[in-house]
Amino acid sequence: MEDLSHDSVNRFLLRERYEPKDLFDEVRLHINLVGGTLSGDDTVIDKPHSDLQLTELIGYYYSGRHHRIVKGIQLITLYYTDLSGKSVPVNYRIYNKQDCQTKNDYLREMITEVLVWGLQPYTVTTDAWYSSHKNLKFFKNKELQFLTGIAKNRSCSVDGKNFTQVQNLEIPETGLMVYLKKFGQVKVFRRSFKNETYRYYIMYLPNKDALFLVSLADFQELHSIHWGIECYHRAIKQVCGIQRFMVRTSEAIKTHLFSAIRAFTQLELMRSEELIENWYELQRNLSLQVARDFILEHLKQKVGLNAHGQLPVNA
Repeated sequence: MEDLSHDSVNRFLLRERYEPKDLFDEVRLHINLVGGTLSGDDTVIDKPHSDLQLTELIGYYYSGRHHRIVKGIQLITLYYTDLSGKSVPVNYRIYNKQDCQTKNDYLREMITEVLVWGLQPYTVTTDAWYSSHKNLKFFKNKELQFLTGIAKNRSCSVDGKNFTQVQNLEIPETGLMVYLKKFGQVKVFRRSFKNETYRYYIMYLPNKDALFLVSLADFQELHSIHWGIECYHRAIKQVCGIQRFMVRTSEAIKTHLFSAIRAFTQLELMRSEELIENWYELQRNLSLQVARDFILEHLKQKVGLNAHGQLPVNA
């Protein structure tokens, strides 16, 4: 790293051209492509001090972390968990208003791509933002079962005739079979959160008999798998430095984001092979070593430590 200069990094960011397919081609060699769970979600990479007039791809987006509109880059990701529990990003988009597409458009486009590339997921999971009728029918047409959050005012019916908002239904812990308006039969679950608020989720399986047999444990397992993409978003910010760039052009920003995502996949592969315990281990060990070296050097200057880092002993 001693020979790595700021200029060489800038040249790399400006020169290289990576696409999401490059990421998939690298990770496909390390995962089971069949039968896993494909999770879709987005996150905002905070860039509060960037100038919108000078830095491309920066905009204003709603942040679930801050619960308000913030300045930054919006990253939409497909995150795949295979049957062994290995989890990696397999496709992504950087929101660009010049594309004239919505986050839902990006999601459907990315799923179509990974299916063409050879991924064969069994299940798709998303949050409520991606639960539009168009998306649900898209999943169904692709013969994918799914778990997705829904808004509390979505119209459902137990008998298929009398529709009401899902929040008005008496939903047992084991779930309730309902008809979702303009879609069909699903199983709805409810989870309670702090402040006595509820969130609602629906599960769909192509086989209605199998859908009826979906248990609370099945729902909890899929919900837990989907939580992995939230952990991924946290890791690429805290460990991989995805928000730490000082370039302005779209291509340079894209190269930086690709590099940060690729760094995460390396950490996940190391974790899955038990070379590290978790994604944060390398960062923690590096920080501890730097802190140790600094303290020892500081003490040496103050109290005259010997070459072995030991305090002198009075005879």
